[in-house]
Amino acid sequence: MRNLIDILELSTSEIDELIARAEDIIANPDAYREKCRYKKLATLFFEPSTRTRLSFEAAMLDLGGSVLGFSEAQASSAAKGESVADTVRTVGCYADIIAMRHPKEGAPYVASQHAGIPVINAGDGGHNHPTQTLTDLLTIKREKGRLNDLVIGVCGDLKFGRTVHSLIQAMSRYDGISFYLISPEELKLPSYVKNDALKKKGIPYTQTTNLIEALPNLDILYMTRVQRERFFNEEDYIRLKDSYILTPDKLAGAREDLTIMHPLPRVNEISVAIDDDPRAAYFRQVQNGKFIRMALILKLLGL
Repeated sequence: MRNLIDILELSTSEIDELIARAEDIIANPDAYREKCRYKKLATLFFEPSTRTRLSFEAAMLDLGGSVLGFSEAQASSAAKGESVADTVRTVGCYADIIAMRHPKEGAPYVASQHAGIPVINAGDGGHNHPTQTLTDLLTIKREKGRLNDLVIGVCGDLKFGRTVHSLIQAMSRYDGISFYLISPEELKLPSYVKNDALKKKGIPYTQTTNLIEALPNLDILYMTRVQRERFFNEEDYIRLKDSYILTPDKLAGAREDLTIMHPLPRVNEISVAIDDDPRAAYFRQVQNGKFIRMALILKLLGL
């Protein structure tokens, strides 16, 4: 039985296979409508989510399966003090596969040890969000036609942003990749990510606080929001939340073939005036999330 807790559990060849299957699902949706008939996905979301939870549910429904679960901890027996292990052991009696989001880092790993059915990590604290990374990789492949020889700028909250950490770790395994790390000093990429994903592999990177100077060099700009829920101090959040706001005038020096991505939700870090720019890929990215999750569900269920 296979789980997906960390993006690094997948080899690059497995990622390439998942992307190829997602692209086949996009091209031939009718061929997949009954693939998960009589199968049930449990969505255990102990933390709020719109896109991730609904895309998992849409993915399973489009595969002909069904969905059960809860969308907040208060709607489950966790509110009564039930452990994660007991919750998933119970849910494993009702479902065939679990997608789980939890505010505590490592909780989906604990779940995978007890569920008896495949567990997908749908985000654990500031740690991992592997299906968002798969969504990002499918988007890059569809927008650029490749996953190698790219200059990627990641901008905003690089300290707490789990999507950024996972993306850097995943993309660092492809050839010809370099990064611009664009953030305030207080929200710089953690040393352990920099050391493990970049320095050890000799991957070129530039650390900067200046978005406008970095933009002309980029194939991809990956924007992130400054996350209030990851701060211990409200004053620090208020001071830093508007550090990087992408507006049409800032894009003046950017490439015509730039791809602008964002894991969403957006607060105000990308102006709505950019939404109709053909370079804005973040809503196409949302749609890709459903297709890659369909491919992943099929893989973990052996279908």
